Amino acid sequence: MKDKNYFILAYYLFQPIEDPHGEVERHKAFFHGKDVMSRIYISEEGINGQMSAYMDDAKSYIAWMKERFGPIDFKIHHHDEHAFPKLTVKYRKQLVALDAKVNMKLTGEHVSPQIWRQMLDQKDEDTLVLDVRNDYEWEVGHFEGAVLPTLDKFRKFPQFARDLKNTRDPKKTRVMMYCTGGIRCELYSALLREEGFENVYQLQGGVIKYGLQEGNDHWKGKLFVFDDRLAVPISEEDPAEVISNCHHCETPSDVYYNCANMDCNALFLCCPTCAEKTLGCCCTECEEAPRRRKFKKAERPKPFRKYRVDP
Repeated sequence: MKDKNYFILAYYLFQPIEDPHGEVERHKAFFHGKDVMSRIYISEEGINGQMSAYMDDAKSYIAWMKERFGPIDFKIHHHDEHAFPKLTVKYRKQLVALDAKVNMKLTGEHVSPQIWRQMLDQKDEDTLVLDVRNDYEWEVGHFEGAVLPTLDKFRKFPQFARDLKNTRDPKKTRVMMYCTGGIRCELYSALLREEGFENVYQLQGGVIKYGLQEGNDHWKGKLFVFDDRLAVPISEEDPAEVISNCHHCETPSDVYYNCANMDCNALFLCCPTCAEKTLGCCCTECEEAPRRRKFKKAERPKPFRKYRVDP
């Protein structure tokens, strides 16, 4: 049994950063010599961070950030190894890809996981539980009765917000919005309010914090995460049901694979039997592709890692 000596941190900060490129360098200097892997993006808008770190280094980073920026809501999972392949700290113009100007003063009302659970207990026909994640995130887990916008990319959310007025009364509808860690809701909730929706609520800390505080009450399945774990129970204490199915045979499965065809690399759900049978590929055409990675059997495969292919 491995010891869970690593913290996996998720956090975001919407606070003006005067010199984001300088902040990138300050982060890199702080991490020097520490056991840290990360995916951290810094812009003039603020910081969006995910990282895994040996617990002592994680605690040092949390203290360093709070000393410099004030209160930050760090969501913490425990793990027995790193969940990210490398240390990445980069400048990014947009913390959330949207390509639209958002009035952050209109952000929806933040509600705690406890209040969110109570609101789900009391929801009625005028309540819209809105999941603002991607379809592959939704497929392995979501809140009961939630609606997933039919968008091929969330840059189109502003149009969704405008169209929603045609089917929902902006004055009567109570919109309950959630995402993985909370950052997307900061923007999308404001867009709904710009369109006249008066009662917009967002889950404080996202599904991650809800699972840590409330378990899996009202939640079905697992939570997709953008690291090596891919799909995890939202609560370490409660078992997670499998609600998704194998792409090939339709048997229950919540295990994601990257297609072994390097020119495809599609993310798809697959059971162990089909994964071995198809050599880790999403379709017959990919099985026959010349640039195909060698299949390695694993209980919980990690996301694709780039590597050199000998000619």
